[in-house]
Amino acid sequence: MAQLRHNINAYPRLSDAATKSRSGLTSTFDHLCNMRILIVDDTKSNVDLARAMLRKSNFTNVVTASNGTEAIRLLQKSIHNDVSDIDLVLLDVMMPDMDGYEVCREIRQHSEWVDIPVIMLTANNMWQDDTAISSLECGASDIIFKPFRRMELLPRVVSALSLKRERDLRKSREHELETELAERKIMGARLQYLVGHDDLTGLCNRRRLEQAIELAVVHSNHNKRYASLFYIDLDQFKVINDLEGHAAGDRVLILVANTLRKHVQKGDLLARISSDEYVILANNIDETQALEFAHTLHNTLNQLFFKIEGRTYHVGASIGISLIAPNSQCTASEALVRADQACFVAKAHGRNIIHMFDEKDAEMHILRSAAHWVPIIRKALEQDLFCLAFQPVQHVASGKIQHYEALIRMIDDNGNIVGPNDFIPVAERMGLIHEIDRYMVRSVIKTLATLPSSQSNISLHVNLSGHAFQDPTLYAMIQKEIIKHQINPSRLLFEITETAAVANAKQTREMVIKLQELGCRFALDDFGSGFSSFSYVKQFPVDQLKIDGAFIRNLVTDPVDQSLVKSMIEVGKSLNKEVIAEFVEDQETLDLLTSYGVDYVQGYFIGKPLPLPINKS
Repeated sequence: MAQLRHNINAYPRLSDAATKSRSGLTSTFDHLCNMRILIVDDTKSNVDLARAMLRKSNFTNVVTASNGTEAIRLLQKSIHNDVSDIDLVLLDVMMPDMDGYEVCREIRQHSEWVDIPVIMLTANNMWQDDTAISSLECGASDIIFKPFRRMELLPRVVSALSLKRERDLRKSREHELETELAERKIMGARLQYLVGHDDLTGLCNRRRLEQAIELAVVHSNHNKRYASLFYIDLDQFKVINDLEGHAAGDRVLILVANTLRKHVQKGDLLARISSDEYVILANNIDETQALEFAHTLHNTLNQLFFKIEGRTYHVGASIGISLIAPNSQCTASEALVRADQACFVAKAHGRNIIHMFDEKDAEMHILRSAAHWVPIIRKALEQDLFCLAFQPVQHVASGKIQHYEALIRMIDDNGNIVGPNDFIPVAERMGLIHEIDRYMVRSVIKTLATLPSSQSNISLHVNLSGHAFQDPTLYAMIQKEIIKHQINPSRLLFEITETAAVANAKQTREMVIKLQELGCRFALDDFGSGFSSFSYVKQFPVDQLKIDGAFIRNLVTDPVDQSLVKSMIEVGKSLNKEVIAEFVEDQETLDLLTSYGVDYVQGYFIGKPLPLPINKS
C-alpha cells in the first residue's frame, strides 16, 4: 500500500497554467451546455433518442418540433431584439409536408437565423453523396447519418455550438466597435458644434461671436457700411435664479434666447456669451437704425414674463450699443468691450434702459479708476503698504492736545504717499473696504499700546467707513485686539459719518451700543450734512458731534454758516455731547468757534498730520 501511495505521489502535478487552462475549458463547456438546441424530426423515437444522448452530456436546454412548419414557428418565437435564442438545429431530412432542405433554406433566408448552425440528420443509404451535396447547397453546417451513437453526435454538437459561440462573440464585438465608432463620431460632431455654440440655448458662443465681429469689421471697412453690436444683460435673472433655482433660471435663459431669435435677421448673429448676457451683431445698420432696433428689443423683453407655480417674474434688460463704423480703427475685441461698457452704464443709470457707447461717460471713468486702483490696493493689503498719520484735535478751553484722528495713507509702486480720497471710494465700490477698516483698527490699537506711559492719556479717533458696521466680525476683532494689547478702551473713539448712520440705522446703533459697553467712545462725523441731522442725533448714543467742515470753511464771511454752526453747538450742549469743529484753517475761525462755545477744534491751523501722536499744549 505504501508503495502504491509512493507511485501515486511520483506522478507530476499540474502546473498553475495548466490548472487555469483546464478551468477555462470547463467554463467554456458549461457555457456550451446552456446553449439552446432545437431538434426537428417527425419520428418521436428519434427525437427522444437524440434528447437522451444530449442530456447524458449535460445538454439540457433542448426544444423539439415534429415537423418543418412547427420548427419555423418556434424559430420565429425565439427572436428577441432581432436575435434568436436558438443556437443549434438538429434537422431531419425526410419529413412530410416540408422536408429538411426546405426548412434549412428558410432558415438561411432570415438575418436573425443565418448564423444558427444546422446539422442534417438522414438515414444511412447508398445516396449519401447526393444527400451531402443537397444538404450543403441548402446551407447545412454538417451531416450525421442514422443510426448514430452518442460519441458520434457529441463532438459534432460541441463543434457546431463552439462555432456559434465564436460567431456570437465576434458579432457582439463588431457591434460594440460599431457603437463605439458611432459614439465617437457623434461626440466629435458635438464637440465641433460646442466649439462655436452654447450648449444650453443652442446660440453661438463668445468664440463664434468674436470671429463674426472680426469679419464685420473687415466688411465695414471694405464696403463703407456700418454694423452694430447690442449687448443685452437681463436685469432680474439673478433674483429668479436665487429664488427659484438653477433649473428655473435655465428655462428663463432659453425663453429669452427663443424670443431674441425672432428679431435676428438673416446674415446677423445672436450669441449668449455668459450666464445672462446676450449679444446681437447686426450688419448694415447705422446709428439711427441701431437705436430703433434696440428699442424694439427693449420693448419685447419688457413684455416678457416668466411664470412658475403661480409666481410671475418680469425679465427686463439693459442694452448697450456700440457701432462698428468704416475706417474707425476699432478692433473686434474693442467693439465688444465698448458694447459691454455701454451696457454697464445703462445698468448704472438705473437698469432697464438703452445706452449708446460714449467715450466721455462718467461711469467709465469710475470703472477705469477702479481698474487702476484695485490691484494697487490689493498689493498694499498683502504687503502692508499702508501707514497712519495723526492729526491733532485741540481742547479749546485748556489748549491741550490729547486727542488725534488717525488718517490712513497708502504707498504706491513708486513709493509715493497716496491720500484716502484717491483709493477709499474705489475700495468701497470693489468690496475691499472691510480689510482696510480692520487694518485701521489693528494699527490704531497697536499704536496706543506702543506709546510710552507718559502719553497714556492720549486717545485716538478712528474714522471707519460706512460699511464697517455691517461687518459681523468687527466687534469680536476689536474686543480681541483690546485684550491682546491691554489698552484702556476709552482711549478709542470711533467716528461714524452721519450718512452711514442714517443708511443702516438699526445695525449701526446696535454696534455702537455694544462697543460703548466695551468702553469705547463714539463721535458722529459730518454732523449737519444731512436733512435728518437733528433727528438722528437723538437716536444715536454718541459722545461727540463733529460739525461738517463745509460749514467751517467760510465761517468768518458767511452769516448763514455762522447761524447754523451756533445752532449745532447749542444742540450738542443741550444733549450733553461734546462738539468738535474740523477744517479750522486760521485764527479768526478759531476765535469765532471759541466764542460759540465749541469744545474741540481740528485743522491745519491747529496742526498737520504727524507720524506719531504726542502730548502738546
